[in-house]
Amino acid sequence: MAILSVKSLTKNFGGLCANSNINMEIEKDELIGLIGPNGAGKTTLFNMLTGVYEPSEGQIVINFDGKEKDIAGKKPYVITKMGIARTFQNIRLFKDLTVLDNVKIAMHKDVQYNLLQAIFRTPKFFKEEERMEKEANELLKILKLDTKIGELASNLPYGEQRRLEIARALATNPKLLFLDEPAAGMNPQETAELTELIRFIKEKFEISVVLIEHDMSLVMNLCERIYVLDYGKLIASGNPEEIAQNPRVIEAYLGEEI
Repeated sequence: MAILSVKSLTKNFGGLCANSNINMEIEKDELIGLIGPNGAGKTTLFNMLTGVYEPSEGQIVINFDGKEKDIAGKKPYVITKMGIARTFQNIRLFKDLTVLDNVKIAMHKDVQYNLLQAIFRTPKFFKEEERMEKEANELLKILKLDTKIGELASNLPYGEQRRLEIARALATNPKLLFLDEPAAGMNPQETAELTELIRFIKEKFEISVVLIEHDMSLVMNLCERIYVLDYGKLIASGNPEEIAQNPRVIEAYLGEEI
């Protein structure tokens, strides 16, 4: 059973159709790639799926608990609470906060104290803060950032900033994680480490992962299924071998068989 079903999803910006009649399904514990040329509408699709944009038409249906819910047009914070997290093509960390605080902020969606309890520093406030700090430390250890806990996010090397953004997304306890060009700007060694990290995250946290990526070696080595967009339309889907040999994909994007 699909945990995410996209049905006839369309997004228009005035007279420009950025996405047209997109249909796709994501199964539990799948690792999915979304590829296509620049301007194909990949990030626009991510933005609709995570509430940044409201679709012009269509449905986005999640089914994490056996009950279908249409989340099309809901606010990003609502979608996050429902179990969907994301990273961005351009890193969006709180760069003047520490590594630890970046992760703890993401955990506040589930915090168990209210504003008054925070103001008056009640025992419940301290108990919750202790819980979040412990869980944040554990998450940072898993992602090999535990030695950088007290550093400002802005002081991290580029690859570690990417890793921290993924850690912050995981801190929301998602069932579905969207990664928007996670390998952008990385050198080959960093890309290889990222490949293993994404595979590890999917297995460790038992979540589904969908990634936009231009690094075709990463996509072909990592993803179980791939969707291909061109000019805002879905032109192909299948496993890596099928995509690599698909004439429409080769013409639109790959240029040659892999």
